[in-house]
Amino acid sequence: MKMFRSFIALLFTAAMVTGVSAQTKKRELLSFADFEAKLKSAGKNAQILDARLPEEYVQNHLEGAVSFSVADAADFEKQTAKLSKDKPTFIYSIGNGRSGVLAEQLREAGFRDVTEVPGGLSKWIGLGRPVISTTGKGLSLDEYQASLKSDKLVLVDFGSRYCPGCKKLDPVIDSIKTEQASQVKVIKIEAYENKSLVKELGVVGLPTLVLYKNNEIVWQKKGGATKAEIETALSSQAFQLVKK
Repeated sequence: MKMFRSFIALLFTAAMVTGVSAQTKKRELLSFADFEAKLKSAGKNAQILDARLPEEYVQNHLEGAVSFSVADAADFEKQTAKLSKDKPTFIYSIGNGRSGVLAEQLREAGFRDVTEVPGGLSKWIGLGRPVISTTGKGLSLDEYQASLKSDKLVLVDFGSRYCPGCKKLDPVIDSIKTEQASQVKVIKIEAYENKSLVKELGVVGLPTLVLYKNNEIVWQKKGGATKAEIETALSSQAFQLVKK
C-alpha cells in the first residue's frame, strides 16, 4: 500500500504539471466498436472511473461511473480501494490524457484488465452515446446554422473550459477575433453544453476548429492548430472571398 501511495503521488504531480504525458506516450487503444463490445460484455461487472474534475462529472458522465478528485491522490486511492482488481475496469477523461496516466498506474497497482474509452468522453458524446447529464439541450442545429450567416468568414471553435488543449488554444482564437474582426466572425461552442449539436455535426474530439464561407465548410482541424496555420487558412479563403 505504501508503494501504491508513493507512485500515485508521483502520478498526480506529473499529470498536473504536464497534462500531456499520456498523450505523448505511444500506446494502443481499442477501436470504438471493440470498446463498446467489451463494455457491454462486462455488464454489471464493469467498474467505470471518471478521471475528470467532480464538477465535470456532475454535468455529464457515463452511467455507473465513479467520480473522484483528479487533483487529490488520496481520494483516487480511496475510490480505487473499493474496486476489485480482478473485474474489468474502464476509465475515461476528456480525451486520452489523464485517463492514460491513471490507466497505467492502475495496471502497476495490480488491476488485471484496464481499458480506456478511446477518444475519451468527447468522442463518446460526439458519437451520440448516452450520458447522465444535468446540462440543457443547448443550441439546436437550426440555431447554429442561423449563427453562421455572415458576409464574413466564420470560425467556429468547439471546445471545453476543462480541456487543456482548448485552454491552450483560447489565446490564439481571442487574438484572431480581435486582429481580424473585419474579416472573421468567431463563434465559441462549449461542447458539453451542446451535446445534440456536436453529435449532429460529428465533432468527436476537442478542440475542433471549423471554418465556414457562405455557410459552407472550407477548412477544419481537430486537436488544435497554431496561429500561423489558422491564419493561412483564413488568408486563403479571405482572398477568394474578395476576389469574387
